[in-house]
Amino acid sequence: MNHNFSDTSEEMVHNEDALEGKVHLFGRQKPVHTALGGGKPADVILWRNKQISAALLAGSTVIWLLFEWIGYHLIPFLCHSLILSLATLFLWSNLSFFVNKSPYNFPEIALPEDLCTSVALLLRDRCNQAICIFHDVASGKDLKKFFSAIFTLWVLSIVGSWFDFLTITYIIFVVLLTMPPLYEKHEDKVDSYAQKAKAKLKRQYSKLDEKVLQKLPKVPFIPDNKQQ
Repeated sequence: MNHNFSDTSEEMVHNEDALEGKVHLFGRQKPVHTALGGGKPADVILWRNKQISAALLAGSTVIWLLFEWIGYHLIPFLCHSLILSLATLFLWSNLSFFVNKSPYNFPEIALPEDLCTSVALLLRDRCNQAICIFHDVASGKDLKKFFSAIFTLWVLSIVGSWFDFLTITYIIFVVLLTMPPLYEKHEDKVDSYAQKAKAKLKRQYSKLDEKVLQKLPKVPFIPDNKQQ
């Protein structure tokens, strides 16, 4: 009941913002909870279920510390975790008869088909978007998009040289569990600062386009075979 009420209140706030003409970060037109997909994943990201969110954050921190500081490896970690879990459950199932307690009732765990389908479709859409962007840049038809892609890859290469893959993954996971709830709490201030920063970047880009990009020699495009 509380969850439905919060969703309804978010929709009311969204409608009020639309009437007032407010512009949100990344052009978002839906409430934060809805923009994140809604349901349980959005509840976890926005800390609506604090126990699960805190457990995920603490668990990821422990795993990162084990791998980075102690030098643990992935396969031994998985094997040792399974050994500990199986040994605990095996002993509990056998010792329960001696302490007059009912054995542990193992739940049947199965991945829901709709969840797997949704994840697969999401990955497919993201891969197709990446392929389309790569195709547009490689076709040589958009000089601005080419420089944007080169700059983005250059920044990622610098960041990647500072951290290893596990640390970058951990940072992304921590940001995913901390930034959305903070943004939802201070949404108006963040949107205001973002609009000012966006306007300033547009002015700087206009100067760069006028002084540099427009003066670059135009590369003749190769006509399509159909047009030939």
